[in-house]
Amino acid sequence: MLPTVLRSASRPRRLIDTAFTWLFRAFSFTGVVALGAIVVFILIQGAEPFFVPTAKTVRIVTERVDRVAINGELYENPEGFIEFPWDVKSVSCQFINKGEERELTFRLSPEKNYRTRLLQPIEAGDADVSFPDANTCSVSFLGALPGLNQKIHIILPEPPYNLFKFISGMEWLPAYRKVYGIFPMILGSILVCFGALLIGVPIALLCALFMAEFLPPKLANIFRSGVELLAGIPSVVYGFFGLMVIVPLVKQIFKTPSGNSLLSAVIVLAIMILPTIITVSEKCLQAVPLSRREASLALGASKMQTALHVVLPHAKSGVLAGIILGFSRAVGETMAVILVAGNSVQLIKSPLEGVRTLTATIALEMGYAEGRHSHMLFAIGIVLLVMILLLNGLILIIRRRGEADA
Repeated sequence: MLPTVLRSASRPRRLIDTAFTWLFRAFSFTGVVALGAIVVFILIQGAEPFFVPTAKTVRIVTERVDRVAINGELYENPEGFIEFPWDVKSVSCQFINKGEERELTFRLSPEKNYRTRLLQPIEAGDADVSFPDANTCSVSFLGALPGLNQKIHIILPEPPYNLFKFISGMEWLPAYRKVYGIFPMILGSILVCFGALLIGVPIALLCALFMAEFLPPKLANIFRSGVELLAGIPSVVYGFFGLMVIVPLVKQIFKTPSGNSLLSAVIVLAIMILPTIITVSEKCLQAVPLSRREASLALGASKMQTALHVVLPHAKSGVLAGIILGFSRAVGETMAVILVAGNSVQLIKSPLEGVRTLTATIALEMGYAEGRHSHMLFAIGIVLLVMILLLNGLILIIRRRGEADA
């Protein structure tokens, strides 16, 4: 009788366990698929400007032109793009301007790989010729009334961008010249992150040793709560603190025109990574067996010598993990860096000059970027991802070699 009751009672439990097992599998599968889709989307968007031109045609756009004949074909009230093959050698437009027939001719020199040049001079008579950007020419004819000028724009296709020029380029001018060079931003990101590690890691390790080895347990709990509170502060608060305190101090101490600089960004990031490294390192230091400490003390070593030469080397694997987490936060930090770094795309010669990081560029320009500019920001995201993978991989290799030597 009793086994029957137990079997009947266990059936609902098995059903519940099975249901939750499949539910967890479904959520895990959905998460993996979603993450994979996001990564694939970023890769496609970021790789597109290096393989695909912005367009495969030469495009004409008119404003306030009711009828226009382009290369012998008549268009009435044209709207949107009027497209021609990218290798066309000339585009001739005939239209009526203030009751007179006007003609405008664009002479082109097609090359290869969807690259074509607009030849000068442009035969436009008394019209005003301007170049809004490197691939667009606008010709404006006076209209019947002021402010109602008739305009004809020609837009040339942008060929695929050179990847080497993208990585090694020194200029970032996406609006007019269509130049996308990110080497100063790569260098700025590396300097900011390694500068933060150079300042933050020694301070964090000393704090972790002090809390784990020298403070009484009750007092250590108070300090630990404060460190955990610092870890929960939003990055924009750190950035505002840097803007109001660190930036004026740097400006006053070094007598510079502006305190927004690499040094300010390094100091703010060093403060931000402290809680992460301290928390992880302290847990690893506490996990060192008590017998190691007792053996060192029994041999006549002081408590400081034991902490530095016995406890810390024994916990270096976990300490390196904390440094990796702190480095990852420094690389991905955006808001705080935007507020204090100066955001100048340049090769700096001094830590007191402004700098721009890769993440700051994405955050500052994604809101208004379009076309190739938007794709280039996705490409910056790919570069950032590769940088994190390479640097984290380097740290892991160093960690494994240290474990092997131990």
